[in-house]
Amino acid sequence: MFAVLKTGGKQYKVQAGDVLRVEKLAADAGEKIQFNDVLMVGGDTTVVGAPFVEGAAVQADVIDQIKGEKLIKFVKRRRKHSSKRTVGHRQKLTLVRITDILASGADKSGVKAAIGSGSVSAPAAAAPAKPAKAAKKAEAPAAAAADDLTAITGVGPAAAKKLADAGITSYAQLAAVDVESFDAVKVKPEWVAQAADLAK
Repeated sequence: MFAVLKTGGKQYKVQAGDVLRVEKLAADAGEKIQFNDVLMVGGDTTVVGAPFVEGAAVQADVIDQIKGEKLIKFVKRRRKHSSKRTVGHRQKLTLVRITDILASGADKSGVKAAIGSGSVSAPAAAAPAKPAKAAKKAEAPAAAAADDLTAITGVGPAAAKKLADAGITSYAQLAAVDVESFDAVKVKPEWVAQAADLAK
């Protein structure tokens, strides 16, 4: 029996007992993991997924976390540029031994799913989204209560922003301002008169 699994953007054809070098996984040596992205299961009957086979999985034991061969990339630009650059790289890999291929019932096995070390699990990624939506909903009523102060003659976007920073967001608040004693923003008497008319 064999299976074709997908991990780290690559596909591997595996059988029980095979040893693979795959892109680094978030697992320690000696742990048992399960690859749930199975594209095909072969044997007595071949099952091809669309794109993945339902309920199929490949279980493996983590042997070690290793590094791949050293790769050196050398670039030399000739003629007028006359520059050169050397870059080295060693890919981080996980060595795994395939122990079992499950054609069905993978969701009930209870084995930890194989997740890449750089990825975030789905529940962790979805958790911060809910408070952000709640914050937007909370801001919506406050924004609805604010009046458009730029409707007053002489108040442009910059003046409206200064007034908002000073805590004045509605016509009623601007109408209640004492022009002589208010120091935060320079308020003109005609703005207060117009705001009083618009507040009615």
